[in-house]
Amino acid sequence: MHHRAHRAHHFPRPASPRWAPDRQPSETALFSGVYGLVLASALAAALDAPGEASDPGSDALWVLLTALASAAAHGYAHVVAHRVSEDGGDAGVGLRAMLAEWPVVAAAAPTVVLLLTAVPAWWTEAAAVNTALVLNTVLLAGWGVWTAHRAGRGRAASLRAGATDMLIGLVIILANALIK
Repeated sequence: MHHRAHRAHHFPRPASPRWAPDRQPSETALFSGVYGLVLASALAAALDAPGEASDPGSDALWVLLTALASAAAHGYAHVVAHRVSEDGGDAGVGLRAMLAEWPVVAAAAPTVVLLLTAVPAWWTEAAAVNTALVLNTVLLAGWGVWTAHRAGRGRAASLRAGATDMLIGLVIILANALIK
């Protein structure tokens, strides 16, 4: 089977047949999506501290900025790791590596939006955070099922993968309840 490198990384990935559209998400997108959901959940839970004044706008900004910084740092880490490669690691490769991390930011977007809905007092920040934690847990489960299915796993294996990913979200929900 012919392999080609992902545009932002030097790791080969299988080429799609010419007749099939290239719809298979990259390993980077899969990793970054999970990472973004977990990052947004943990940060939203940590920023919503009991006894402190509610500031969902500021918390939404922190979640967004942290997702952007994490995506840039992870992309730059790939540049540093491949600096000695045969292509010399030019600026274009570095920029592509950082831009390939967009799923981190996209995965954090629902949490940011939910926090912003608490700014006009449509509901409390605590309710927005709790909703974000549940939504992100459901998204983790769905992401796990979908990626396992796309990898050719059967129904039972895909459901197990979704349940395993969902456990990450449940751990954050549990930690949030115990710490507060």
